[in-house]
Amino acid sequence: MIQEKIKELEKTINSDYSNISGILIQKNGIKLYENYFNGYTAINAVHVFSVTKSVFSALIGIAIDKGFIKSADQKVLDFFPDYTVKAGEMIIQGITLKNLLTMTAPYKYKSEPYEEFFASDNWVNAALDLLGGEKHTGEFMYSPIIGTHILSGILVRATGQPVLDFASENLFSPLGIKVTRNVVLHNKEEHIAVMNDKNTSGWVVDPQGINTSSWGLFLTPSDMAKIGQLYLNGGIWENKQIISEKWIEESTKEHIRLDRLSYGYLWWIFDDKEPVYAALGDGGNVIYVNTKKKMVISIASLFMPDAKDRIGLIMEHIEPIFED
Repeated sequence: MIQEKIKELEKTINSDYSNISGILIQKNGIKLYENYFNGYTAINAVHVFSVTKSVFSALIGIAIDKGFIKSADQKVLDFFPDYTVKAGEMIIQGITLKNLLTMTAPYKYKSEPYEEFFASDNWVNAALDLLGGEKHTGEFMYSPIIGTHILSGILVRATGQPVLDFASENLFSPLGIKVTRNVVLHNKEEHIAVMNDKNTSGWVVDPQGINTSSWGLFLTPSDMAKIGQLYLNGGIWENKQIISEKWIEESTKEHIRLDRLSYGYLWWIFDDKEPVYAALGDGGNVIYVNTKKKMVISIASLFMPDAKDRIGLIMEHIEPIFED
């Protein structure tokens, strides 16, 4: 019976979600299903876009756990004492890490000037220059690329280590995730080319060699599932506390409400009581965690504009097959 349902699922994937490259489904830490599409295999990493944000949230939590950062309430400018605030822009002084983590920092634009940002010679400073404006701190303003990159600068300043070194030592290596190199992109054409390049792996860096925090990480479905399982396990991996349970609880609870969704610390919240939460990336990349059903589902996808919502696929077609 379950095999028939899986066949139907795969038919749905091929017809309606044709850019999926891999799916991995776990319940109670046991792998129930794994499959690959579009010529991809278990070893091919995919550019997971904004799933990078949720991974970076974990790194900020680890840095707080280890005392490199005092708390999420610490002021952003504490980490940039050399940054000069322009006259009349005092609102910047009150912005905290929590504002960056919950997308409640204000910016001087309605839509991100990302082309100018990428063209600048210092992305962290360019992002700091765009903080402020007319909106109030505390209002939700999603920053797909620019604002979150300030967290990269903060992590480097706080730990004194390159982001990838800190991540490898404290998160990736303990979980058996291999992100082995920095990816340097020189122009727009290279940005576009790596999106669906089966042979690219690693983590994109800015002109200073700082790994990006809002996009640019390449992971396999197995890598993503490991991060989801770590969160489901309360931060424990092979009897070792990798991230504090307190940070995971804070990250995956509602901090700001948006219609039918909520936002935590760079995680999307679908049900605050269960809870059900996910890391979501452009094109349909997902780490989905259902704590009540003890399920972790990772979906890797190739980039395509306006990709069909994966949460609908998970809740309507995947969970009913594997939840029993």
